[in-house]
Amino acid sequence: MLPGKNPTAATLLAKPVKYIPAGNLAVLRRQARDCRACPLWRRATQTVFGAGPARAQIMLVGEQPGLQEDLQGVPFVGPAGQLLDRALQAAGLDRRALYLTNTVKHFKYAPRGKLRLHKRANAAEQEACRAWLAAEISRLQPRLLVALGAMAAQTVFGASFRLSAQRGRWHTLGEGTRACATWHPAAVLRAPGEQRAKLYGELVRDLTAVRRQ
Repeated sequence: MLPGKNPTAATLLAKPVKYIPAGNLAVLRRQARDCRACPLWRRATQTVFGAGPARAQIMLVGEQPGLQEDLQGVPFVGPAGQLLDRALQAAGLDRRALYLTNTVKHFKYAPRGKLRLHKRANAAEQEACRAWLAAEISRLQPRLLVALGAMAAQTVFGASFRLSAQRGRWHTLGEGTRACATWHPAAVLRAPGEQRAKLYGELVRDLTAVRRQ
């Protein structure tokens, strides 16, 4: 990894990143394919790097890839991604204009028979991936950054951040980037009945506020 050229971008995350990979998004994506910074690469199908326009003004940061993302190599293409697509459409945002990525770039799972069940990345695994997220932020310099879910929110805002209490509040990161956090679409899917409708409505409202920004 090479020193990041943009010191402001290196400090946008809650814990400053001293060294970040250099290069444009295509170069970073190629470099990330060979990342061996943590053990997750051994069992994952492939690295799931971010996707979207290099000049996107809005960046959405999720938590980690799921099964379909692992198989296809693209973020937010599984059930949670489909719900996110509906929420983006309801909020008046065009996914094609956004840059979508995850805090962790490899699928972590627990095998159960023929199934591969999603398992949360631990602190060391999250730490190993922070350099890639910092590199994406450095390259894009987004005007707005949206953290989806608690893992992404704490990566951006710090371990003391509580999504249930601080969801939807705007913060300034470095120079020129504003950020907020909202529910991860997977959390909406896991919620029962009326609670699911409530969380989905809040997700749409938060994304609508992003469009208005």
